[in-house]
Formats: sequence, structure tokens, C-alpha cells
Amino acid sequence: MNKYYNDAIIGNKEITASFTKKGELIRLFYPNTDFRQFIDFFHIGVQINDSSIIYLHDDINNQYKQNYIKDTNILNTEILNTYFNLRILQTDFVCIDKNVLVKKYKMKNENNIDLNINFIVHSGLLTDDNNQTSGYYKDNTLFQYVHDYTFAICSDTKVEKSQINNNSANIETGIIGDKDYIGMSSDSSVSYKFKTLKPNEEIDFSIYITIFHGSDIKNTENKMNTIKNVDSKKELEKAKKYWEKYVKDHDTIKLPNSNTEYMKKIEQIYKRTILLFPLLTNELTGGISAAVEVDEERTKCGRYSYCWPRDGIFITNALDILHMQKETEKFYKTFCKMTQSKSGMWEQRFYTDGSLAPCWGYQIDETASVVYGIYNHYEHTKNVKFLKDTLKMCENAIKYLKKYIQNVLENKEEEYKSYDLWEENEGVHTYSLVAIFSSFDVMIKIYEKIKPEYTENRLKIEKIEKEINILKKYMVEIKNYILKNLYDNNRKSFVRNQDKKIDISLLGLVTPFKLFSAKEKKVLNTIETIDLTLRTYTGGYLRYEKDSYAGGNPWVISNLWMADYYLEAGNKRKARECFDFVVKTATEHGFLAEQIDNQTLSAKWVIGLGWSHAMFIDILNKLYK
Repeated sequence: MNKYYNDAIIGNKEITASFTKKGELIRLFYPNTDFRQFIDFFHIGVQINDSSIIYLHDDINNQYKQNYIKDTNILNTEILNTYFNLRILQTDFVCIDKNVLVKKYKMKNENNIDLNINFIVHSGLLTDDNNQTSGYYKDNTLFQYVHDYTFAICSDTKVEKSQINNNSANIETGIIGDKDYIGMSSDSSVSYKFKTLKPNEEIDFSIYITIFHGSDIKNTENKMNTIKNVDSKKELEKAKKYWEKYVKDHDTIKLPNSNTEYMKKIEQIYKRTILLFPLLTNELTGGISAAVEVDEERTKCGRYSYCWPRDGIFITNALDILHMQKETEKFYKTFCKMTQSKSGMWEQRFYTDGSLAPCWGYQIDETASVVYGIYNHYEHTKNVKFLKDTLKMCENAIKYLKKYIQNVLENKEEEYKSYDLWEENEGVHTYSLVAIFSSFDVMIKIYEKIKPEYTENRLKIEKIEKEINILKKYMVEIKNYILKNLYDNNRKSFVRNQDKKIDISLLGLVTPFKLFSAKEKKVLNTIETIDLTLRTYTGGYLRYEKDSYAGGNPWVISNLWMADYYLEAGNKRKARECFDFVVKTATEHGFLAEQIDNQTLSAKWVIGLGWSHAMFIDILNKLYK
């Protein structure tokens, strides 16, 4: 089953969960935001009077409303079944200091007849041949377990019936039950029977989901005794206060007081971004997932829930703006140190725990980006100690980058091939070269900042001065190489690589890497060409000419990148136009997607993309600081 759209995301430091706009729980990650994902499906249904099962997430008679409680990661989904006039409020949140996802329900009979309600949970977990999922029911709890983890479901209401095996045979009837308490099924179910609900009566109850390491029987049963004593009302209030305080602590961009729908939408995206970043971040390592996964079976992409160092430097810039400096520092001092290869380079992508993720190529700009990001963090904090702590890592990266540039200059083709930032084309790319240029530039600045620390070490100072001169020489050669080989006089534009296509990443020449100023003639020519080739009739910008990925739509970061360029050029009106396109196409919850459907102007593909939210914060900060 393909589950492409995470319409809502909740979590705490170890659990991340995502939902559809109809309130269906479709993913649950533990113990990290990117690994491991347990759920194949998690279906909630009700049998009312003598009906078959009515799924809360999928019934022709259901009407839906969904919202987050303001300034929190607490999700409300209201479901009205118009056939039986049963109104259900489902509130989903993860406890702050317990690894428990709480599903809190309030059901109200708005009919003029009595309603007998049988509430059913049908849980199917992912399974494989080498680590099969099994079911086990005991003491009012459904355990679903593999060798190394246990997934447990309990409630503050007594289970009426359970079924471990062969749920497909009868689940649609809404009547479950079998003699087995244990079995080799990856999907199992439990049901809860309530007293007859009379007209205008309502009932409250909660379901608790928890995950923990291991499947030892004594250990699991002991753990569940604690979970069963959870007070959902107290935990809800605790989560509400925690997230409200979190937003307040990181509300660093002071937006103007305004009641316009436009400013309300900006504020919604802004607050949702603050609340999203901790759900993408591995607290132990500082690794940051690009997004919550959307395509586990790789039907459309190579997957998303990994940490790319390049994405990380954009996100850490936003973290710094939001006064999340500790998270940024952990990204560089822990995650980047543990993932750097002995050669000095970084591979394409990693799990947030620092393990190497599946890759299909090498991208030189990943390595250059880390060095740039380190100095960018320093510019926010002015912490020289941070530069000293990461100096060796930067020097190893620069050593590797110098070898790469030397191979480019000597035209050693087999030694310098690298994928571009979109991971599609091999060769020498403008964006990659300008990222390296900037890494050399900031390395010089790092040396200048730390030189006073070595005033009594003459040999160290001499070594630093020699390295600065070498880097300055390379910077001149990189700029000359780009002017000679990557500016097309026929198109009157810089081009991305040997294919001579126009690409939004050409803006990297100006921002963030500042090889050229925003108003140089060749840059202005390039901007004009970008407008002619990449700007669509809606005002959204494509990544590059004839981009066909996931339908070939405008990308959120393309518009935000253009906004950033126009701010550099002093054209605030044009910057606003690009920024406004992003604002008006955000989701109803304030999430930014990877792409925007050019026909419907709705979110397309990945919802809650960290890179999109990061660039939004950067531009918002520049517009309102």
C-alpha cells in the first residue's frame, strides 16, 4: 500500500508519527525519526447497532475536520458519521517524557435513537522473512512483536474481544474473536464494547500505543503495567504546555501585528516550522532527517527519510535563527564528525544515528557544504571555541576538496566526476564548484578567527598563512574556470554543467555562496534567462529545464531561492512575489511541501520537507528583521 502523503506529523524525542487528513495513523518511527518504521496499516472502526464495520478514516458517510491545537504537536480530527449521526473527536499526541502515543476519543450520539457501539482496532505491522511479526494477547493488551522490538496497544477501557489470526476473514463484519491468544500473524485486532449511548450522551476513552526494545515476556508485561496507569488528560495538558513553551522560547522573528488572512498564514507556517524541526532531529547525534518518509517501496524516488549533509546546512541556518543553537552545534560536532570519511569527504546521505544510508553516488557539494555551514553557525554565535573544536574536521574536508579541484583543473575526468545537487547528472557542476569556492573562502575566515589563539606558536601561524595563500589561489582558479567553461555566450547565461541547461541552483553563485554580486552583468543575464525558462504561468519556478520528476512541478525551494536572490539585489517587491507563492500554497496545517501542483496550486509529493521550511525561515527573517 502506497502512503505518499503525511498530512500531519506529531511526536516527541524518540517517537515520530504521521497521519492523513482523515486522521489515519500511517507511520510510526521509533527510536529515531527515520528508523524504525513499524506500521503497515492501523485501522480504527466502529460497528454501530447491526452495521458492518465503519472505518473512521474511510467511509462514504463520514465528514472530516482536522486541526492542530494552537502552537502544539497535538492533532484533533473530528469525524461525523452522517448515517448514524455519531460525532467522534480523535485527539492524537505523543507524551513528552514517555514513549507513548495517545489516541484520545470522545464519541457523542447526535441521533434520536440509541446507539450500540463496538470499537475495533485492527493493527497490521511490517514484517519480513528474517524477522517476522507475531501477535500475542494478554491482560487487556495486544502485543505485536518481532525479535528485537515489541509494539503494544492497551486502553483505559476493558477489551471485549481479541483476534490474533486470520482477521481478513471477518474484520469487515465488525465482529472479531478467536480462541488463539498467540499466533504468527502480522495483523491482529481488539474490540471494545461500550454501554448503549443514548441521544446526546457522550463517552470518553483512550488508546495507548507504545514501543520498546526486545520481546522478553516478563519485561513486556512489566512495562505495560506502567503504560496502563497513564492519565491521558494529565498527559495531554503536559504536552500542550510543553509545546506552547517550546514555540514561545523559539519565537525569534517578531512578525507585525495583523489580523489579515495573509499574515495569519505566514504565522501558521512559521509556528509549524518551529514545531516540525524537533520531530526531524535525532536528539543524540544531531542528525536531521530531510522529511518523514513517503515512499518506502521506492516507487517514485530513492526515499527521503535520511540526513543529507547539504540539506543539513540549510536547516541548521534556520535552527540558528530560531535560537536552536545547541541542536546546530550537535549536528556539526557530533553527527558530522562521526560521519566524515577518513579521506575527509562525506557520502551522499546517512541515517540520523550516523549510520551510512543507501546511496547511489557521490556529490562533492556535500563535503563543501559542511565547511560552509560551520562558519555560518559561527556568524550566528561568534563562538571561537566552536571553530577550534571543528577545525580538524574542516581541514580534512578542505584537503579532500583541494584534490578534487586540482583534478578538475587538470581535466582528469575519471577523478572529478560527481553528481549534482539533484543527484541526477554526473560531471562538473556550477553549484558544486561555487560551494567549494565558498568552503575555501570560509576556511580562510576560520583561520583568521583562530590565529590569535596561536600567537606563541610560530610554526602553526606559518602553516596557516601558507594554507591561506593556497586557498586564495584556488579561489581565483575556480572563478576563472566557471567564467571560461560554465558561461554560455549564446544563451547569455551561466549554465549548470556540460549539458548547458538552466538550473535554479545557478543562484548559488550569488546566494548563499557569494562568488558574484547580485547585479553583475552576467548574473543579471542569468536571472533573465531563468525567468524565461523556469518561471511558470502560476509564478512558481521549476528546478531546471524539462524537469519531469514527480510530474515536473515548481519547487518551494526554487521560489524561496529566487526570493533570496531578489533580496540580495535589493528588489523587495520581486522577493515578495516569490515568497507569496510559497505562502499561498502551504497546506491547511502550515506545512510546506517539496513541490506545488502547477494546476491546483496544492502541495505535491513530500509534505513537511525540512529544506523548504528552512529556507522559509531564512527569507522570513530577512523580510521582517
